[in-house]
Amino acid sequence: MTASLDKQPGNPQPHVQWRGAFENVELNALHAHCFEHAVFDDDWWAQVNRFSLGWVTMRVRDKFAGFVNVAWDGGVHAFLLDTMVCSAHRRHGYASHLVRVAVDNAKASRCEWLHVDFDPHLRDFYFGACGFRPTDAGLIQLR
Repeated sequence: MTASLDKQPGNPQPHVQWRGAFENVELNALHAHCFEHAVFDDDWWAQVNRFSLGWVTMRVRDKFAGFVNVAWDGGVHAFLLDTMVCSAHRRHGYASHLVRVAVDNAKASRCEWLHVDFDPHLRDFYFGACGFRPTDAGLIQLR
């Protein structure tokens, strides 16, 4: 399944990049905006460079507007985390495009599986727009 962007007049074309550069301050702000919490001072750059296969960044008119992280086990399993697009740019296909870039790069890296978990209200997005399929999984809440 290929993700298409809404190319209607007035919708800016984003600059999407695999393993794109970002500043911690802008990713912390985007995360706080998208997940509705206070802005933290996390060192995202060190975290993704240590634990991730890669990540996808999106800028719209040079403003940091989207991100998705692809963590992995060092082998054949990758894990999609923190899919984010700022509210001003939602509903144009940008998030599914970010996921498609993540999927394509995980495949190119010889991963065999890409896992994702999500809240129930995102089922249509991940199963419909992104092409994930339902599977049995387990979860233990640790905190």
